[in-house]
Amino acid sequence: MSGVSPARRREVIDALRRGVVPAAGLDLFAVGLDRFVTAVGEDLVTVAASGSVFKAVRGEYGSGKTFFTRWIAEQAKRANFATAEVQISENETPLHKLETVYRRLTERLTTATFPPSALRPVVDGWFYALEEDVLAAGELAADDAEALDKAVGMLLNQRLAGVSRSAPAFAAALRGYRAAALGGDPATADAVLAWLGGQPHVAASARRVAGVRGDLDHFAALSFLQGLLAVLRDSGHPGLLLVLDEVETLQRVRSDARDKALNALRQLLDEVHSGRFPGLYLVVTGTPAFYDGPQGVQRLAPLAQRLAVDFTTDARFDNPRAVQIRLPGFTVDSLVELGGRVRDLYADGSAEQARVQALVDDGYLRDLAQAVAGGLGGKVGIAPRLFLKKLVGEVLDRVDQFVDFDPRQHYALTLTATEMTDVERNATSASDLILDV
Repeated sequence: MSGVSPARRREVIDALRRGVVPAAGLDLFAVGLDRFVTAVGEDLVTVAASGSVFKAVRGEYGSGKTFFTRWIAEQAKRANFATAEVQISENETPLHKLETVYRRLTERLTTATFPPSALRPVVDGWFYALEEDVLAAGELAADDAEALDKAVGMLLNQRLAGVSRSAPAFAAALRGYRAAALGGDPATADAVLAWLGGQPHVAASARRVAGVRGDLDHFAALSFLQGLLAVLRDSGHPGLLLVLDEVETLQRVRSDARDKALNALRQLLDEVHSGRFPGLYLVVTGTPAFYDGPQGVQRLAPLAQRLAVDFTTDARFDNPRAVQIRLPGFTVDSLVELGGRVRDLYADGSAEQARVQALVDDGYLRDLAQAVAGGLGGKVGIAPRLFLKKLVGEVLDRVDQFVDFDPRQHYALTLTATEMTDVERNATSASDLILDV
């Protein structure tokens, strides 16, 4: 891992030290994902060729669903896709309100070169591409601003003709944004762009400039997503990876809201497969209980039929091309492999590389993995987050900084309730465990 830049190494190590999934660099320590590489690559090729893909990911809490989807996002960004990760929740982002889902999408939209929200640079890049296409036709002079603006408007209408049939307000808002930006009115341009991104309560004066009314609703949200995909494609991004994470939270909402959300998920799946969203790679994540239990997917028979996959066969033979895939979960051996990759990444950036490698060898990693899993009631599948947090923040950092520190002599693993998630806390009957390593 000597080819890893110091900044990238620092970003990954710091995230693990805090007990969170790094935003990037996941390929440096991805373990157990080799089986999905080919299928994910095929999906990206399909989407880039104006196709669309829906994928449901299942895994227990702690099995690495967030890690997996962010790993896919890294592959997508390398192919110049835009990406967005949206956490589904009852209060902040209810799935049955697609206008809210769309708003979160635009808030968290990112590309390989722009962090969230990348909506403005994407839209600006799209208008630039339209101008370049108009000028490339050779029928206008570059300094004829009025003719150029008119030609760009005509091309805008052509490119968004399909979207305008169901949501003419999308194209109208884009025209309003461009007019305000070129007219030296940045406040109005910002407001119109916010409305285009699904933000509510935009000033009426800005909406009048764009010729639009009201706020985005549930039904228009899908058409706006269709328009966003067209803008992304014409601005050089062949597709959008949209992750709807933690859809299992639907099981805890009121029954009427749950039924609406499940139907919204069924609608999204059908729209993807119908070809309405060329360039969309939609991934949802949930627990097995959500897919198989009476309060989840099984509650809506049409959705259950669409997501049905046989998981009774040995997991070694799971089909990574299926509409629903399961993550294998961690074992002690895979935790040791994961720890070894993180240790090597850490050691490559340390002045004490040899001592880090010697004191935190594979034998010690196995002891630490077994101790963390033991502290969680033997549930190895939910151990990776705490295992890496302890490894980096309490072992590797000390070995790196203190020349007389030996983890086998001077460190005893401690797990406290305050540092655990609810799932981790429920795995143990004690709120404060001290475990010898």
